[in-house]
Order: sequence, then structure tokens, then C-alpha cells
Amino acid sequence: MSWRVANTCAERKFGSATRKQIIMFLADKASDDGSGIWCSKGTIQRHTELGETTVKRTVREFLKEGILVETGARTCKNGFTVVYRIDLAKVEALEPTAEPEIETGSTVAPVQSGPGTGATVAGVPGPPRPPNHPKTIHKPPTRKREAAVSEDADKILAAYPPDRLRGKAACLAQIEEAMKEGIAPEDLRQAVQAYATDSAGFTRSKVCFSDNWFQSRRWQAYVERQAEDREKATALGADHRARLACWISDNHPMCKHITPRQVADLLASKLVTQAQLQAAGLRS
Repeated sequence: MSWRVANTCAERKFGSATRKQIIMFLADKASDDGSGIWCSKGTIQRHTELGETTVKRTVREFLKEGILVETGARTCKNGFTVVYRIDLAKVEALEPTAEPEIETGSTVAPVQSGPGTGATVAGVPGPPRPPNHPKTIHKPPTRKREAAVSEDADKILAAYPPDRLRGKAACLAQIEEAMKEGIAPEDLRQAVQAYATDSAGFTRSKVCFSDNWFQSRRWQAYVERQAEDREKATALGADHRARLACWISDNHPMCKHITPRQVADLLASKLVTQAQLQAAGLRS
């Protein structure tokens, strides 16, 4: 355990509560230089109580961003476990959590130019009105981003079965909190739609009202299932492209069934060359 690594990670922003929770768990396992982290994704999942897919996705993101680095592997009862190192330089480059220091006390020119209502001495105006003064005019804040988030939250809640809606304000707050954690609005909306489909035939005694559904994070299982389905579809697509590339490289008779769109996809993936396509009788 390294207090240095843990403190460094604790003082930086990682983008979401989930990412922060995982990196803090890994930091707890690191040496002072960030190395020697030896724990499986299953171990991370059990200790953080996060979903397995969430843990795998977050670790992949850290590896892609360079925050985590694979340094080797160690044998274990299930085969081997990857050994990681936290790149402290990458972590220290992240935005700090500490608020910027605000200088206080006397200044060279302490006189404020704002309109004051207090007593004046030699023409110098008094202090400006406080924010809660009845005559203070506040400028309206910019709420473009908040409006976009609220619009997404409304669309997500609108997908919930209307006969089970309850506590709209609480539901919207939970939805916005989930989006702040990094959950894509479309994934959350599809999760709500999937639940609505699964529970279409439920009796009233078995249904879950919307405030309880969002409060208990029932959407998380659906979101993780969607991520798993996307990963499987990506893997199947990669296998299919590899099979087509083998056909082309071998001039297999099945090449005649390859469509122009598949040819373009193979070229974009750099799995085949123009020369191989021509040799197989295909055009790009």
C-alpha cells in the first residue's frame, strides 16, 4: 500500500465516481512508484461492488489513456493475472480537485469602483451592495448545458411506463446523477425501454414505480447487458472480417459472395490490399 500514490490519485479528477473508485482501489495496491499492482478484474469487482462490465470497460479506458500500464503477468489459480503500474506523471497532469486559492486581505488599491450605498469619506464610495440586497440585480446564469441535460432526462423518463410514474422530480434528479457518472443518455433510455418491454405483462403487485426503480439503480443491469451485447457484436464483426480476409488472401471460391460494402470495410480495416482484391477478382 502506498500513501503517496493514494494521495496523488485522491487529489485529481478522473471524470466520474466509478473511475475514481476503481483507481483508488488500484492505488491502494501499488508501491510508491505506482508499480506492482497485482489484482484481477474480478477482485476489483468484488471489492468495489461495481458491475463486471463496468470494471472491464474502465480498466480498458485507463490503459488507453496511459493512466494504467501493463508491466507483466503473474500466475494464479485461474491461469494468470496482469500486473499493472499507475503512471503518476499522467495522473498528476489531470485536473486537481482542490479549489484555487483566493487571496484575501488588504491590497494596493483596496477601493472598489462599484456603486455603494454606505457612507462615503472624501468622495470614496462605500462597499457594494451584498448579493442578497433587495436592490441587487442578478444577471441570469447561462443554462444551455443544464437545459440539454434536462431535455435528455425528460426523454429518458418519458420512456418509463406511464402507469408507474411517481415522484418526477426525484426521478429526474437520479437520471441526471447517472449521466454525471458517465452513463450515456441513449444507453439509459434504452435501459428504460428494455425494462418496459420485460415488465409489460406484470401485475400491479409486481411492478416497480419509477422513483424506486431509479433510486435502486435497476437500470444498471440493463446498461451493462447492452455493453456486453455491443462487445459481442464487435467481436463477431471482427471474426467475420478476418474470415473474409482469409478468403481473399486464399482466392477462395466464396469470394464471389463478398459485397462491395464488405470490401470497403476490409480496406478501411487494412486487412486486405488492393493487389489481393484484384487477384481475387474483386473491385474496391
